[in-house]
Amino acid sequence: MSPRPGTAVAGNGTVVVRGYPPPVLQALDDAAVGQWCRTAVAALSGARDRIDELNVFPVPDGDTGTNLLLTAQAAVAALEAAGPAESAWTALSRGAVLGARGNSGTILAQLLRGLSDSLAGAGPADGPALAAALQQAADGAYSAVADPEEGTFLTVARAGAEAACAAVTAGGTALADVVTAAADGARAALEATPGQLDVLRTAGVVDAGGAGLSLVLDALVTTVTGVEPARPPLHRRPQRGGHGHGHVPHQPPPGPGSEVQYLLADADEAAVAVLHRRLAALGDSLVVVGVDTPTGRQWNVHVHTSDVGAAIEAGIEAGRPHGISVTPLAPVRPAEPVPGRRAVVAVVPGDGLALLFAGEGVRAVTCGPDGVTEDQVLAEVVASAAAEVVLLPNDPALTPAASRAAERARELGRDVAVVPTRSPVQGLAAVAVADPGRRFGDDVIGMAEAAAATRWAEVAVAEQEALTSAGPCRPGDVLGSAEGDVVVIGADLAAVACDLLDRLLSAGGEMATVLVGPDPALGDAACAHLAAAHPTVEVVRYESGAAVPLQIGVE
Repeated sequence: MSPRPGTAVAGNGTVVVRGYPPPVLQALDDAAVGQWCRTAVAALSGARDRIDELNVFPVPDGDTGTNLLLTAQAAVAALEAAGPAESAWTALSRGAVLGARGNSGTILAQLLRGLSDSLAGAGPADGPALAAALQQAADGAYSAVADPEEGTFLTVARAGAEAACAAVTAGGTALADVVTAAADGARAALEATPGQLDVLRTAGVVDAGGAGLSLVLDALVTTVTGVEPARPPLHRRPQRGGHGHGHVPHQPPPGPGSEVQYLLADADEAAVAVLHRRLAALGDSLVVVGVDTPTGRQWNVHVHTSDVGAAIEAGIEAGRPHGISVTPLAPVRPAEPVPGRRAVVAVVPGDGLALLFAGEGVRAVTCGPDGVTEDQVLAEVVASAAAEVVLLPNDPALTPAASRAAERARELGRDVAVVPTRSPVQGLAAVAVADPGRRFGDDVIGMAEAAAATRWAEVAVAEQEALTSAGPCRPGDVLGSAEGDVVVIGADLAAVACDLLDRLLSAGGEMATVLVGPDPALGDAACAHLAAAHPTVEVVRYESGAAVPLQIGVE
């Protein structure tokens, strides 16, 4: 039967009269979970700037709203990409954990994972089931944070869960009663946060992460009841002293540390427990959240620390860190580099090389398929707070961007030199001879000489038909290039790699550095050939994590 005029047919076949709210949901099924997530993303998107402005704890870096939005968007993207047989809760939690950003985003991901642990595969969730799941999720979030503080996101989450459970105990078992109680309880707790944290009271704001969670729970009410809760707008930070920037008086600026975040694969529970203890000793705002994926369990690790290298090395010892992000916590003060401080900044293609350079004390800028911008390089130079900086582009195509960044950094009072390294192996050679005890100019010369003395080559696969210095190639051909010129074309990666090594070493060499890309077997073949055909050459092998199959340096 066709619907009457003035009506519409909902996706599930229910007739809804226009001008009236849709029927109140009695349980959350997969479709409702998806609608809640999309509603939450819309709410966070609209409030992002206000939540960013509220952000004064744990550090006033003004990104809580942005991080919550990005985390929720990652959850929705995973949900939309999930297969029909997968629970919406499972996809949602996986996307949130793998895409979590910042302190608040990681805690939100933990909450969603806690809900998934209770509700995935259990059928549509009614009021009592959701209340119990909210309580378990809040408890799990407290456990995931190394040093939980009251007056924060965690407090708001717990209050919402307790209010939901109290509603069930009082007989309000309907789903609408439960979600409304949770949202109202969270909002009341949010308004009370300034009385629990001095920094919030001084700034005259509520907790930013809690404000975001309150919006997420209001989105759940809207999804279940069809009616958006009437709330007063989020408080804006009061203007002080006529500066117009919401300055927080008497608040100490964040220290010289950084926010370190990465995903961790190939780690078991025991290794993660050790990692948790190590990171807790290195910094604060520590959150570690795990989730099962089709390729095994992965963990999202977040910490604020002044020892970035140690935080990343702890991850390497626990498993395989990837997706590494390092963001300075201290405000950027371009006009105030620290006299006498020296830094090396390298552009690298891939997380593996970023780890390798970081282990040598180098600040790494990871470039993607589209390269890197001068703004990214400049930001890393400024973040180093060094008065003297050496830039290593490690790719001839990236030298212009590095040079422009260096010029802009000089205008900000830095002494910046670009050593035009053409490959990561040349960059490693330069770093090996760096000596902060030398005069800066002499150190730059020494690094440049070491890089120039390193012959470099790489093995790649042709993506298109072309005419090279070694003849024509077709897509799929294996190319061996030395110093940027193709010298070998073949069909087998290992055969081309061995031929290329022989050509490089025909002019002599004492040490070969081998950076292995995605296929460890290719590295095995290259190193075996060196051992057999060039036994006097010292070989150093690294897993680069880069897309290039093999990169070689000979000194």
